[in-house]
Amino acid sequence: MGEFVRVETEDGVATIRLDRPKMNALNARMQRELIEAAGEVTADDSVAAVVLYGGERVFAAGADIKEMAPMPYAEMAAGHSRLLQDFTKALAAIPKPVIAAITGYALGGGLEVALTADFRVAGEGAKVGQPEIQLGIIPGAGGTQRLARLVGPSKAKDLIFSGRHVAADEALAMGLVDRVVPDTDVYTAAKEWAASFAGGPAIALRAAKQAVDTGLEVDLATGLEIERVQFAALFATEDQKNGMKSFMEEGPGKATFKGR
Repeated sequence: MGEFVRVETEDGVATIRLDRPKMNALNARMQRELIEAAGEVTADDSVAAVVLYGGERVFAAGADIKEMAPMPYAEMAAGHSRLLQDFTKALAAIPKPVIAAITGYALGGGLEVALTADFRVAGEGAKVGQPEIQLGIIPGAGGTQRLARLVGPSKAKDLIFSGRHVAADEALAMGLVDRVVPDTDVYTAAKEWAASFAGGPAIALRAAKQAVDTGLEVDLATGLEIERVQFAALFATEDQKNGMKSFMEEGPGKATFKGR
């Protein structure tokens, strides 16, 4: 357990909890603790899925501007800009389903954390955006890349160029979030969604996530080869044998998986 980030696990679901009141401003220490938390849930075989959560009031209002403002170019170029990329890469690389539970604000670095997840559940009162342009900079923790891949370049440029805050209903319409629920239900909804993956074929879920995420970075022919290799490799698992045997004997949806 870190000073600003902790991992709580229950019934196969790990919650990576951001806890730096009042706004969960993402300073360097918090970013390093998120790298550690990503490694912890990745290594824990009892964890089937992960929820990213900032608490009832706010997800994360962005990077710690007071920490970054005085940094000279050399320090930013050689160090901190790499940390910004490293901590979001670590979250995105978690080989399990990850759901961001967005309450309040997810702005700048906060939205970039949410973009590392596979799915996003937002409260009705949530606001998301990439306001870095209003500080004379651009997103630096993956926002220009992950946002454009998620909602398309035109919508991404609209948000990045303007720096405007987007309400939950508009975020849902553009595909920036996947579900909108009452503010009080955000964490419960995300946790229930994550729990639906517990008991599933963990190796196949990992393969599916890797095939989709890696395939987005390459041409179609290479992506299809990635899929073929992942698909074939699953025939070396007990889960594949159990799943197909159960299907033939009992019909769909009745298999018991062991994650091996």
